[in-house]
Amino acid sequence: MDLVVRARRAVTAAGEGPCEVGVRDGRIVEVAAGGLTGERVVELGDDEVLLPGLVDTHVHVNDPGRSEWEGFETATRAAAAGGITTIVDMPLNSLPPTVDVAALDIKRKTASGRVHVDVGFWGGAIPGNAGELRALHVEGVFGFKCFLLHSGVDEFPPLSDDELEADLGLLRDLGALMIVHAEDAETIEQAPQPHGPGYGGFLGSRPREAENVAISRVIELARRTGARVHILHLSSSDALPMIAQARRDGVRLTVETCPHYLTFTAEEIADGATQFKCCPPIREADNRERLWQGLADGTIDLVVSDHSPCTPELKRFDSGDFGEAWGGIASLQVGLPAVWTGARQRGFGLADVVRWMAERPAEQAGLARKGRIAAGADADFCVFAPDEEFVVDVANLRHRNPVSAYHGRSLTGVVRSTWLRGREVTGEPQGRLLVRGSA
Repeated sequence: MDLVVRARRAVTAAGEGPCEVGVRDGRIVEVAAGGLTGERVVELGDDEVLLPGLVDTHVHVNDPGRSEWEGFETATRAAAAGGITTIVDMPLNSLPPTVDVAALDIKRKTASGRVHVDVGFWGGAIPGNAGELRALHVEGVFGFKCFLLHSGVDEFPPLSDDELEADLGLLRDLGALMIVHAEDAETIEQAPQPHGPGYGGFLGSRPREAENVAISRVIELARRTGARVHILHLSSSDALPMIAQARRDGVRLTVETCPHYLTFTAEEIADGATQFKCCPPIREADNRERLWQGLADGTIDLVVSDHSPCTPELKRFDSGDFGEAWGGIASLQVGLPAVWTGARQRGFGLADVVRWMAERPAEQAGLARKGRIAAGADADFCVFAPDEEFVVDVANLRHRNPVSAYHGRSLTGVVRSTWLRGREVTGEPQGRLLVRGSA
């Protein structure tokens, strides 16, 4: 073996317990109770747990074009600091958006040699680019993202119902996945418009009904076409019963939520605290608890960051106006401790967190060698101290801009080190650019 990792506690494909993990040429070749030898042996401390490297399939890197918001180097460094070894980059907020092969090539050239973890790419589905989807699929994107309302940037417009249905038929034939930002434009247009520093006004402008209506429509189109669809960043717990029923009916549907919806509540957001603005919004405490229940019963499949950073100026801290501020929460580095803090309080274990944040995101994206500690998988590890407490300080976060809703929050669980294909992630970029089916 090139490397043997010995852990008194580990979460592996066989469950949680002590084990030794043998690595050769960047892959796990054996997981055993003991007796492995290698050129290098790393023995974890008594307070440390070996987890598989996390997989985050919802990250806005914004590079190229809006690299002052984030960038491949800073985003992947923050990911590694948070125990994440693979991210999949969203197709919008970069310029150009990833809606054709030429834009994908530009993005790959921008990322090449600059990434600290492995990086894959989603394609985008927008009006008029149906003819590009097959070529993007051939080029190895992991699936396609669409919006049902204005995305926040003019260069990535939403699909109509007819366009979405046509694209779903095409993606069904390709065997490709459509991931959907599901909020209904008409419902939001009829809601009160947000303005001023009060969070209640913003929350009222993005009602649960907007998600519920849109998700219902996506379910019906998925049922009609037979396509595989995924609901992004679920925040309305009202939609859980219809999601569960759709699955019982055989609709090919998966669902994610995000750490901020599991951590924060609308009731605690102060006036002018626009670092908490995101779309769909953080909702009430009772809604949060029902999302946790959705994870417990399996209606919600996975938890990913929706890391959507921006410059401090775009958050409009000068006015505190929720109507004017950019919507997005930067959380790559703190997602694991945020989810673990809430999970342990509700009786979940680390194996649950690994399932939500490593195994299932890898399965959703088709990353067969990621998200698990098992023979044949990539030797991607997170060394985690689950009982160590800390207070989040934006000065210690590695993403580009010092803005985070988690600043000042007490969390439990510290990432001690992150390993990518058997090498500890340190100062030099060592990540690879992935294509669908390559990992």
